[in-house]
Amino acid sequence: MKVVYSDRHQGHDPQQFIVRGRMKRSNEQPERALRLLEAARGQGHDVVEPDDYGAAPRAAIHTPQFLRFLETAWQRWRELPDASEEVTPNIYPFPGQPCTYPDSVVGQAGYHMGDNACSIGPHTWEAATASAHAATHAAHLVMEGERVAYALCRPPGHHAYADRANGFCYLNNVAIAAQYLRQRHARVAVLDIDVHHGNGTQGIFWRRPDVLTISLHGDPRVFTPFFVGHAHERGEGDGLGCNINYPLARGTRLPAYMQALEDACLNIQAYAPGALVVALGLDAHEKDPYQALAISTEGFADILGRIARLNLPTVLVQEGGYLSEDLGPNLASALRGYTQAL
Repeated sequence: MKVVYSDRHQGHDPQQFIVRGRMKRSNEQPERALRLLEAARGQGHDVVEPDDYGAAPRAAIHTPQFLRFLETAWQRWRELPDASEEVTPNIYPFPGQPCTYPDSVVGQAGYHMGDNACSIGPHTWEAATASAHAATHAAHLVMEGERVAYALCRPPGHHAYADRANGFCYLNNVAIAAQYLRQRHARVAVLDIDVHHGNGTQGIFWRRPDVLTISLHGDPRVFTPFFVGHAHERGEGDGLGCNINYPLARGTRLPAYMQALEDACLNIQAYAPGALVVALGLDAHEKDPYQALAISTEGFADILGRIARLNLPTVLVQEGGYLSEDLGPNLASALRGYTQAL
């Protein structure tokens, strides 16, 4: 399996993350990618550097205002008197009310940053664009005939909306890969197995029938992102029925998870896509710091094995999975499960 990886992610090391009112260092740390890379190499997979695909793939998903903000925000922020080291919003537009796009970077931060988990530092834009190039390159490899390719993306992307960063995410790598695959395929499916709902991906494709979005995740009634990810959310307009959510109870173990995954796979087969993008979160693990679901390390092999048996050209895009001694073994199990099922 080709593993697409760029070390340009390492300069992005966000320090400002507010949890229950307390400031702490982000869980989304550079060491995550290094451990995942070591695990992939340990399994003998080929590691390749992504090509630079320019602005077009990200511009196909994200708004011009948002992209300009991400590229320039840190420098503009640091020009403010007494500014913090990272861009962090402190004011937000009120939902449902008329809103004028602000000129100030302070106002734009509130407009384009959905929470306090996506602070912007001096190298965030560089890391996010490299991450998007990795996802695009993996999609390109699959379009050129690879059965599967793994994009080791950092920062992750599935919480990012068309015009908003959110939950450690800036550019939506999964959506960028899916849209890139649309050049070749009339329909593409996205299967998100991160423990958090893929709210950004859902929002981007909410009204589109050409991309099926499916997410298995911790129940948002008790788990972030709270506001979306519920089972009744099915898309709108032409996209009605092309969004499917499987909220799972806290502590769900492999047997119940596999029942939901089987139903998800049957829905993918019924949709008959030409290709599949998997948002590969590893944070459903029983020892992940988020402790939402309880999948064992061996369970990831079963999950990815079932996905492999869909027999679709597949792009695996790294999402969550946070620092523990099990992070590397979890990826090794997932990749092994996929390749052994081919």
